[in-house]
Amino acid sequence: MKKTDLFFTALLPPLDFLMVFLAGISAYLFRVSPWMAQYRPVLFAVDLPFQKFLYLVVGVGCFLLLIFALIGLYQIKPIRRWSEDLPKIIIGISAGIIIIVFYIFLRREWFNSRFLVLAGWFLGIIFVSFGRFLITRIQVYLIKKEKITPQRVLIIGQDGVSQRITQKIQNEPALGYSLVELLKEPDLLEVKNKVNNPGVDEIILADPNWPKEKILDLIDFCEEKHLVFKFVPNLFQTLTLNTNLETLGSVPLIELKRTALDGWGRIIKRMMDIVGSLFGLVILAPLFGLVAFMIKWDTRGPVFVKLKRVSQDKVFYLYKFRSMVQGAEELKKYLLPYNERKDGPLFKIKNDPRITPVGRILRRYRIDELPQLINVLKGEMSLIGPRPHQPDEIARYQKHHKKVLNLKAGMTGLAQISGSSDLSFEEEVRLDTYYIEHWSLLLDLKILFKTFLILWRDRSAC
Repeated sequence: MKKTDLFFTALLPPLDFLMVFLAGISAYLFRVSPWMAQYRPVLFAVDLPFQKFLYLVVGVGCFLLLIFALIGLYQIKPIRRWSEDLPKIIIGISAGIIIIVFYIFLRREWFNSRFLVLAGWFLGIIFVSFGRFLITRIQVYLIKKEKITPQRVLIIGQDGVSQRITQKIQNEPALGYSLVELLKEPDLLEVKNKVNNPGVDEIILADPNWPKEKILDLIDFCEEKHLVFKFVPNLFQTLTLNTNLETLGSVPLIELKRTALDGWGRIIKRMMDIVGSLFGLVILAPLFGLVAFMIKWDTRGPVFVKLKRVSQDKVFYLYKFRSMVQGAEELKKYLLPYNERKDGPLFKIKNDPRITPVGRILRRYRIDELPQLINVLKGEMSLIGPRPHQPDEIARYQKHHKKVLNLKAGMTGLAQISGSSDLSFEEEVRLDTYYIEHWSLLLDLKILFKTFLILWRDRSAC
């Protein structure tokens, strides 16, 4: 799922609300206009002044957004089709108006203008549909002008289904897909070459009778390279943990998701990261100042260190309060024989001689990790996710270890609250993999709550 897809989908709720609001205001202004009043005098001016009507429109708008969400108007799609959304818009607004009228009837209240109800219903459909149409045209325009990169698709198959998908993508660029190539009977090496040159975002397996061994190898490759994998299903290929069913033309496709975190979940998680990191940085600003003074008073060197880490195959610099002497990374090679983590690529010494006196206090209470809130705000990390690891460690990962790179690294996570450094590397990978496959907002809240609880009890970081 591309960021542009999420961005344009996230625009829809505020846009729909604005269109409903404008439709309501337009209906009111049209009804009280001198042209309309000369035919039908305004009888509700006292009972329903304009200010009171504004409050009513805001409430109706929020209620309609809920109905829109329930009928699927906010599903994540590369390109939204106005013709597909229109029936849902009509159903959603009609259902909302009927429920509101029924509510007024039960309260035994009489709405003074039936015209406002009918005009609001009609204009609501027109305005919301126009807003959706406008978003679609903007997306198509940006794709044609190459301001938005379409989803680059590699199709595998040699039957009629493969041809139908290929023709659909070629004939309708507004769908948001760009065909890289149709491979009839490729081996994995040929697929890898196409992925690397000219580049692929998504692989569609259109041949439902491909050998099972090849399919499993292809799925592993897609997970390793963070590619979207979709396939035309047969009867025995529909059972998997995280899937999404969609159609391309008249062909059903099933997407195997690397994680349950997608769509609106991803948007909500990013909003939590932004709000949480901003709140944390503001509240902890005095503590940051005190820690900076202690570090500078204790030893020579910078207050912050920038450590090279990897998240979702992207290298970034992780911020921490300096808790070691200057040149600590260069000294690491001399300490490798004393590494206590013999079960994997990670490095850990309980009484690391490079740690300064103040650094030992910072590590004891996890204060040295607080600057990672800057990484979260920048979008390089999340509040909750797998542990970020060093590039040299990841270079020694086995294939199943690389699944932890499917999700953005986090300040805390399931592994950190389940034993932290006392876990073996395989146990840590297993917990992070579980989190990736079973993500939910409730699980994030549980991890965050438990993180606060163990901050005062667990001192394994020191």
